[in-house]
Amino acid sequence: MKFTGTNVLVTGASRGIGAEIAKELAGFGLKVWINYRSGETQATEVKSAIEAEGGVAEIIGFDVSDESAFISAIKQIVEADGSLAYLVNNAGITKDGLAMRMKTQAFMDVIDANLKSTFIGCREALKVMGKKRFGSVVNIASIVGETGNAGQTNYAASKGGTIAMTKSFAMESAPRGIRFNTITPGFIATEMTEVLKEEVKDAFTAKIPLGRFGEPKEVAQAVAFLLSDHASYITGETLKVNGGMLM
Repeated sequence: MKFTGTNVLVTGASRGIGAEIAKELAGFGLKVWINYRSGETQATEVKSAIEAEGGVAEIIGFDVSDESAFISAIKQIVEADGSLAYLVNNAGITKDGLAMRMKTQAFMDVIDANLKSTFIGCREALKVMGKKRFGSVVNIASIVGETGNAGQTNYAASKGGTIAMTKSFAMESAPRGIRFNTITPGFIATEMTEVLKEEVKDAFTAKIPLGRFGEPKEVAQAVAFLLSDHASYITGETLKVNGGMLM
C-alpha cells in the first residue's frame, strides 16, 4: 500500500489490536509512535519487534483521557517530525455490568477513556493536519457500538458515539483534504477474549458466518487500508471487520 505521509500515532499500542496495528503500519515504512498508559514494558517490546524488522518507532506514554497530556504528546510528535500524518485512536477500556446496577462513575470512566479521548485526539490531529491540508484518522469502535450488548451500556454508548462523532469530523475536515473513518471489529482473538470460557467462545462463534474469531492482524490490515492513499476517496465510513456477524 502507498502512504504519502511519513508518521503515525497509535494509541493503546502496547498490546492486542493496537500493537498489531503499530507493527503493520511500520511495515509500510511509517514511523510509528507507540502510545501506552501503564504498559511500558510491553510498549518497549513492540518497539523492539518493529526495529528488528527494519522499522522505525518511538514510545510515548500518556493517558489518552488526560486532555493536557494528549495535547502535549501531539506537540512533542510535531516538534520531532515536523508533522503528524496519521492517527489511530485505539485505546479504550471496559467496565461491564448490568445497567440497573451500573454506577454513574463506571459509566463516565468508560466514556472518558473511550469517547472523550477519541474526541481530543481527533480535534488536536485536525488542528495539526489542517496546517498541512493532509492527514487521515481511523477510530477503532466496536460491533457493540452498532448492536448494543447486555452488560455493556457504557461501552456501547462510547463506541456508538465514536461512530457518529467520526462522521461529523469527516464532514468538517473534508474541505481541508483530511479523512476520518471508523472500524468496528467483531470478536477478535486477543487477551480480552482469551479469558472467555470455551462454551462462551463456541456460542459467539456460532453467530459468526465465517465460523471463527478474527485475528488482530486482520483489523490492522483494514486500518492500513483506510489510512493509505488507496482509500483517498473514502471518508466518514464505518468499516465492519466482524466475519459477517453484522452485515
